[in-house]
Amino acid sequence: GKRNHMIEIGRVCVINYGPLNGKICIVIDIMDANRALVDGPESKTGVGRQTIPFRHLSLTALKISVPRSLRSAKLAKIVDTEGVIEKFAATSWGKKIAVAGLRASTSDFDRFKVMCLRKERSEAIKVEMDK
Repeated sequence: GKRNHMIEIGRVCVINYGPLNGKICIVIDIMDANRALVDGPESKTGVGRQTIPFRHLSLTALKISVPRSLRSAKLAKIVDTEGVIEKFAATSWGKKIAVAGLRASTSDFDRFKVMCLRKERSEAIKVEMDK
């Protein structure tokens, strides 16, 4: 459907730019018309409390109920009880990020093995199609 999620306190976002690209965070305050205060919390997602421009955030459909400017430790507890990380990982977006991470972490030999298996598979398909 249409993605018209609003930037609001408690909205789960994906950072889409910079060294934290692909990590999830939660909006805990709106600073001004262009920036939000976000927190991972760092112990769970690797994103520390910081202000990030809206243009560096991609909004997800997930939202948790948190008060404004919540402390990191309390946010970590809420993230655990709500299962935010698991819920995001279950979405197609989360799965896509996981696959991209897996692919990026493969070694040269792993890529070689995949190439050989792909060749084997296409040869088997070719044999079946020629029958």
